Amino acid sequence: MSALTRPAPAAVVRGIGAYVPPKVVTNDDLAEYLDTSDEWVRSRTGIVQRHVAAPDVSTVDLSTEAAARALKSAGGGDADAVLVATTTPDRLCPATAPEVASRLGLTNVAAFDVGAVCTGFIYALAAGSGLIAAGIAERVVVVGAEAIHRFLNPADRSTSVIFGDGAGALVLGAGEADEPGALGPFDLGSDGENADLIAVNAGGSRLPASRSDIERSLHFLQMDGREVYRHAIPRMVSSCQRVLGAAGWTVADVDRLVGHQANVRILHGVADRLGVPASKSVVNIERYGNTAAASVPLALADPAPVGLLPGHRVLLTAFGGGLTWGSTVLTWPTLSVT
Repeated sequence: MSALTRPAPAAVVRGIGAYVPPKVVTNDDLAEYLDTSDEWVRSRTGIVQRHVAAPDVSTVDLSTEAAARALKSAGGGDADAVLVATTTPDRLCPATAPEVASRLGLTNVAAFDVGAVCTGFIYALAAGSGLIAAGIAERVVVVGAEAIHRFLNPADRSTSVIFGDGAGALVLGAGEADEPGALGPFDLGSDGENADLIAVNAGGSRLPASRSDIERSLHFLQMDGREVYRHAIPRMVSSCQRVLGAAGWTVADVDRLVGHQANVRILHGVADRLGVPASKSVVNIERYGNTAAASVPLALADPAPVGLLPGHRVLLTAFGGGLTWGSTVLTWPTLSVT
């Protein structure tokens, strides 16, 4: 086949890595200062514990560790680009990714952040796939990372019991569309009319940081959980159906459903509406909580729930602030998880 007619390269998963900070906060720990209990949190969210980064550990630190493990899983070597999906960058400016790339020893490479909240990792995978398809990069590190506890009001039960810190990463390499690990079609969407349902309202250009905003707790994450639940399930289900159709798959073809670990009720609701058996749904929210953009890669790297085996046909889907949602598919390759 001539160069003029050769298909664009596909983005293929070559390595995977994950990292969570060692400190664990249980529901009982939270009950010591919040009006809550282990039973209350478990029954409503499915969460038992979450990991929390130490005060001197930032999103850059979490990202670097996960990315380094992913590169080791991929056999080492360099990359041409680093993408970091995060809701909690170290600073508004500059982006997180260039510092992560520098710490990894990658110089003069493309590096940028992707901000799509809990859907961020799916968006970043799509962006990394685009870089490879366009011939801009042959190897891309895609990270989802959050130090989200820095943005939680410790007195707000609606958010403090839900979220956890952590990071996960994949290394994508140029390859063939029919080989294991090749990312399939993507479905991405948004609904900005509901942007206020999940938001950190102060600290940006609309409401620059001020004492009055801090006193009103506007620099903390705020979420309308009931409305988020109402939107999340139908958006994720529709996105999954579209991407399955684009891939030529049916629901019966799916061996593993890996959804954003937002809430166990949402995960079960998506699986039920799609017709995916519970035994095929990867759920690890009980140990990590909702880690936002880190959620999907942490679930991919976690062998404990139902596990991903080489040859498994995997459906990925997520929903988050923006509102945003997205899905993609792949056949799971043989990987060394680190």
